[in-house]
Amino acid sequence: MAETGYSRTPRLLKGALIYFGAPMLIPIPNIIIFQYNPESMSRTLTPWQPVERTIKWSEDNKPAGFEDLTREQRFTLSQPFDPKESFSLNLEVDATDALEHPDSHPVAVLTGVADRLAAIEMLMYPPADSLQGGLMGSVSASVSVSPSGVSLDASAGGAVSTVERKEAPVVLFFWGPGRIVPVRIMTLTIEEQQFSPTLYPLRAKATIGLRVLTENDLVAIDGNPATGMTVELAKACYTFTRAQKEALALANLANSVESIIGMLPI
Repeated sequence: MAETGYSRTPRLLKGALIYFGAPMLIPIPNIIIFQYNPESMSRTLTPWQPVERTIKWSEDNKPAGFEDLTREQRFTLSQPFDPKESFSLNLEVDATDALEHPDSHPVAVLTGVADRLAAIEMLMYPPADSLQGGLMGSVSASVSVSPSGVSLDASAGGAVSTVERKEAPVVLFFWGPGRIVPVRIMTLTIEEQQFSPTLYPLRAKATIGLRVLTENDLVAIDGNPATGMTVELAKACYTFTRAQKEALALANLANSVESIIGMLPI
């Protein structure tokens, strides 16, 4: 029988975190592909909650009904915003396979999985700027906070650097074609397990908490074309994923019709 070249084992898509952070006119993505897809993932949806009514108290400190309703309280059943959605997943990274072929994996030989962990950690930091160059040349620095920013006074060189406010990175959570959403990393817990002779981790588990950014959260920075393009892409991904949810919910009507028919007496 001739070989068809078709494998019975389906090709598995890998989840990933995609960061658009290059300071260029067209942002270049930094893709952090999951070495192993997590076996499970928790999702939490929290709908918008209106403001609760305030109790009115009498002069003798007894409840006397409620205060007048505010505009938000008059629309108790309203839903002006999409529900807040969050994910929690556990990632495992392991350098064992790479260490079996040291010639083709020099980074793993030197640092184990530290580079992968650092890539995930950096998704929680604001983009880098010239602060590093200003601080590396000074011996000591004093920090002062003002409404316009944070000033660092270097005593060695007498130079003064102003740290501008930076926006959090825009990250896309890719979990197959059915779920590509902009997220912000809210929590990150790393358990390092085995270490190299130079104490770099060779194996680790990372528990990541993600919050989905809705269209109301995504606001471009004026005058920054790279950020503007990233935000528009993030909005498009959010809209695309929500449209798929609506399509799947509509497809569920077929199951509802089948269930209703099954309830009818024969």
